[in-house]
Amino acid sequence: MITLQAYIESAIFPRYKGFDPAHRTDHALQVIAESLKLAKHYVVDKRMVYTIAAYHDIGLCEGREHHHLVSGRLVREDENLRKWFTEEEIEVMAQAVEDHRASLDHAPRSIYGRIVAEADRLIDPMTVLLRTVQYGLSHYPELDKEEHYQRYCEHLQEKYAEGGYLKLWIPESDNAARLAELRALIADEVRKRAAFEQIYQSLYSSSPVSHSSSFSLFFGKASL
Repeated sequence: MITLQAYIESAIFPRYKGFDPAHRTDHALQVIAESLKLAKHYVVDKRMVYTIAAYHDIGLCEGREHHHLVSGRLVREDENLRKWFTEEEIEVMAQAVEDHRASLDHAPRSIYGRIVAEADRLIDPMTVLLRTVQYGLSHYPELDKEEHYQRYCEHLQEKYAEGGYLKLWIPESDNAARLAELRALIADEVRKRAAFEQIYQSLYSSSPVSHSSSFSLFFGKASL
């Protein structure tokens, strides 16, 4: 019988290829890796942690607004998962997938939901800024450069700045220190603009500079 990992790699990961650049397979793999890292601090089923992270964004196939709910529905509807999990485990995984979204007004319902929600934050300042610009270019191609910069600033302020809607759930995560670093940059108009300019140009360049070298100017070696 095919293994759980082989099934997810062959049937689930390919679904990410059609999503925007900020939500493709590399993002799913990052969330899986971070979820498994955080799971080491808790008595949880690592198979469930892996599966939740793998499925967390597949609902983007029906748009972004309700993608977390669609992802949960797809977990419940996937008959193949019943080869490895009970109905109770599938329901816990579906709820965790539904609870991963940063803008939700309630806390995740289980430790599994808190793990994937925290892992999905991925608060590496370089990655946050890059994905913010990527998302804007992909979803709002009609905007000019200054309008993209305005959207970039608004998103960072609403989600990551002091008073933003993003919440952290796992104390063992490195996200708190990284969020403080990101907030310092958001408050610095010169560095924030310079980072945008570097990212914007690199995404249009035929031979983009490496992220590690191009962003060291804004974050310093420690954050890379």
